[in-house]
Amino acid sequence: MKKITLAFTLLMSLFHLNVTAQDMMLTKTTFDAKFQIDSTFTRDGGTTYEVSASGEAGPYGRAYLSYVFTDKQSLGTGGEYTGFAWTQNGENVVTATLQGAYVKQGKVFKLYGFDPTSNGNLNLAIGIVDFVAKTINFKVTEVDTSL
Repeated sequence: MKKITLAFTLLMSLFHLNVTAQDMMLTKTTFDAKFQIDSTFTRDGGTTYEVSASGEAGPYGRAYLSYVFTDKQSLGTGGEYTGFAWTQNGENVVTATLQGAYVKQGKVFKLYGFDPTSNGNLNLAIGIVDFVAKTINFKVTEVDTSL
């Protein structure tokens, strides 16, 4: 009986921890961001790739992105990226630093990142890069950091 009670208590603790983590990720707004790849190249013979893209980023307006993709853990099917973005919507200009991980899935790459912006927002961006179609498309969610 003690083992069952301990197991139940542990299970409930894990459930509570999971709910708390989800509560911390409440969002304010969600939007689509769609980009065309303008250029891609490597300076080092295929270890690091650089990509630039431009397009529309929901409420941020016109956006320009630059990425550096690396595979520092030698995974072969995934790695990490860093980058920079700047956007303009009317007179408002917002910049963002971009960082996250990518995973190759068939012919596309999935990106998962957290991107802080100069207007104080933190965005969770999940996207798909298709180098053949020359597109990068994201679902972006503004993280509610007030909790």
